[in-house]
Amino acid sequence: MKFKSRFRSTPEVHTSALNDILFILLLFFLIVSTLANPNVVKVNNPKGKADTKTKQTIVVTIDKEDHYFIGQVEIPIANLESTIQDEVNRSRNYVDTPSVVINADTLSLTGAFFRVMTCAKKAGAKVVANVKS
Repeated sequence: MKFKSRFRSTPEVHTSALNDILFILLLFFLIVSTLANPNVVKVNNPKGKADTKTKQTIVVTIDKEDHYFIGQVEIPIANLESTIQDEVNRSRNYVDTPSVVINADTLSLTGAFFRVMTCAKKAGAKVVANVKS
């Protein structure tokens, strides 16, 4: 005897409405999170009259023959540490932590680059590297 099997429905979860609800909730939380906090104290920040960006950095350049320059002036290797220390101390009049930008040629020796970096760290300056090709 052959019995006919009855068609049984498989349980399904309809998630089409769930996508719409999640999208609406996402938009709601994005809009609510961007609202300004009314308890914030408003403060007027001071505006500078002079351009101090040129005074904030000390530029040390190393060319491919390992000659050191601070600005446009060539510095002998014997006076490098004391000159960087003097420039950092002079920059402290304008900024709390002066920064030393090192422009090194790719053909210069790595030791020359690290010599300048060590001198700048000893002087208490922040070091920014810029290697030119």
